[in-house]
Amino acid sequence: MTRYYLGVDGGGTNCRIRLADENLVTLADAAGGRSNLQIDAGDPAFRSITEGTREVFAKAGIDFSQTANTYGCFGMAGGRLPSARDAFAARPWPFAAVKVYDDIDIARAGAHGGEDGAVIIVGTGSAALAMVKGERHQCGGWGFHIGDQMSGAILGRELVRRTVEATDGLVDGSPLTESVLNRFGGDINAIMEWSFPKDDRPAIAATANAPATLLGRAPAEFGALMPLFFEYFEKGDAVAEELMALELGYIDNYVKWFKARGVGKMAAVGGFGTRLYPLLIARYGDFIVHPQHEPLHGAVILAKQNFAA
Repeated sequence: MTRYYLGVDGGGTNCRIRLADENLVTLADAAGGRSNLQIDAGDPAFRSITEGTREVFAKAGIDFSQTANTYGCFGMAGGRLPSARDAFAARPWPFAAVKVYDDIDIARAGAHGGEDGAVIIVGTGSAALAMVKGERHQCGGWGFHIGDQMSGAILGRELVRRTVEATDGLVDGSPLTESVLNRFGGDINAIMEWSFPKDDRPAIAATANAPATLLGRAPAEFGALMPLFFEYFEKGDAVAEELMALELGYIDNYVKWFKARGVGKMAAVGGFGTRLYPLLIARYGDFIVHPQHEPLHGAVILAKQNFAA
């Protein structure tokens, strides 16, 4: 009986689906909508994968009934909590079996072709994961408010903070901070106004022990400053170099954490992480490797590792 493997890379804004044969040769790819398990209890993710599965089988020219001979692996944004993964796996899927992972698991599996090794995700958010002799080691990935130290969002927020402090005259500025200030019309008050929310969501009600919560700008809005940051970093801007040293210091912590657990190699994924490769190789040498495959193919690899005949 022919077996198929289906991988899902479920992101917060979209998801990708890949159908592969027994040898992990790609038969077809498809795309779906937002897929974070923490959005509406995973309902949008379920719809996206269900619709994407129909699309990918149609593209491959395989009858949909063959989902009964298909083994799925989903790497999902918002999948940090085991309860969320278990609940999503228990939904009425048409597949022979399903395993749900956090999205960093498929990034790691893809980066190392399913073998041992570590990965850091360095994009709008950040997280870290390694597999060593069958043992899983994960840290980070706790979100913008309490984690994501390596992320573009955190570095973007630090850049905005530095711009405000430099404009106040508390610290030295640079052409980079001037450029950020100019994005707001050269007015520090405009930066403060921008930092507050501008939507119609009501403030979270105050409790007896805490005031009402004031929601601020989304992580992606701070992360959007990274192209500007890199532009000035490549020009030798003093503030950009200071902030890059801060970024690399955060990565140092993760590298030390990995090495203490016997990790022998690390890859970086994510838009920010990809741009850091020259610096990472210069800093850590052959501990740094380039990813072998994208996260979507990592999902297919894990599907076969979990459900091989």
